[in-house]
Amino acid sequence: MKYIKRHMEDVVQRLSKSWPAILLTGPRQAGKTTMLRRLSEKENIGREYVSLDDLTIREMAKNDPKMFLQLHKPPVLIDEIQYAPELFTYIKIHIDEHHNPGDFWLTGSQVFRLMRGVQESLAGRVALLHMSPLSQREIIGADCVPFTTDFDTLAAESKKVQPVTTPELYKRIWHGSMPGLVSGEYPDRGIYYSSYLSTYVERDVRDLSGTVDALKFVKFFTAAAARTAQLVNYKAIADDADIDQITAKAWINILETLGIVFLLHPYSNNVLKRTIKTPKLYFYDTGLVCYLTKWSSPEVAESGAMSGALLENFAVSEITKGYQNAGQEPFLHYYRDRDAKEIDVIIEGDGKLCPLEIKKNATPDKRIIRTFNVIDKSSLKLGTGAVLCMSDRFGAFDTNHLIVPIWMI
Repeated sequence: MKYIKRHMEDVVQRLSKSWPAILLTGPRQAGKTTMLRRLSEKENIGREYVSLDDLTIREMAKNDPKMFLQLHKPPVLIDEIQYAPELFTYIKIHIDEHHNPGDFWLTGSQVFRLMRGVQESLAGRVALLHMSPLSQREIIGADCVPFTTDFDTLAAESKKVQPVTTPELYKRIWHGSMPGLVSGEYPDRGIYYSSYLSTYVERDVRDLSGTVDALKFVKFFTAAAARTAQLVNYKAIADDADIDQITAKAWINILETLGIVFLLHPYSNNVLKRTIKTPKLYFYDTGLVCYLTKWSSPEVAESGAMSGALLENFAVSEITKGYQNAGQEPFLHYYRDRDAKEIDVIIEGDGKLCPLEIKKNATPDKRIIRTFNVIDKSSLKLGTGAVLCMSDRFGAFDTNHLIVPIWMI
């Protein structure tokens, strides 16, 4: 089985020189443990690996955390730490006594539930990282370059990344970005996703919310996937899955907690009063969306009704992964107001707002960028905008409006 080098390896190695603990969260099967175990072999300092998926070990970690840390002395890699939040207090005591950088590498598959324990016990002592399934740049072996609308950066990258046709891009979208599939470890995509849902997702959802009707949950999951890259409509999702809106909202929160979906919140400030407040829903892995919504091949996905939504989801998730892989927070928003003016993505940073529009065609119309000036009223400066599309080369409408092929992200 081929190991695909993760961009986050460099971040973990760098942070281990100064932070006593690193907590890597993200969905199951995203490759967290594989990467950290590989890095610990490279370190060659005898870092022990211990997994709380093992019920005997988990019981000791919960009931006698002090003894657990005497048995499993740092440097240690503790997998699935969300099962024993009792450990956090004792990890804190150890850190305060010893101050050794890189003592604890921790992984967890439940982002927010973990955070509560971390904020109480390990504030200021732990570096938090989030790992998603593979990014396209990791898959093709390109460098980690978080997306920017800086002309020079994009011009340089356009020479390094191989252009990809629209059918090839939809193959990537349909196949998905889970390491087990991309590496060829699991050749049958359908069986992989169906067992992923029943083995991990349903089990973790039960863990977080008690009893769950498995059939209703799959219906809900499918209804959410069918609305990817759209405003979250809890009522429509609830109606499709035959559940109430409160449950639909709770289950979306759980999918977010498990690192399977993320929400893009609208950009607004005091000046922009007519903005819509509802977030938009995206999945980290487009392959899972295609599986749930039953697109049987890349060709059908490309020509089907969800073609544009899949492309938008792909582009937004790739931008998000690029920032996460560099150990940075992605400050992404979208814009929509009551006059139906819309901007797909706004990147906020360095006192500027950079608007992005995502389009499936290869030669975008310049009229697309007209809506960019709606955020000119904002307190932040309007930065360089871009249309992300299926063009075969990097280009521009003018100095402030670029044309960026999606395969470059």
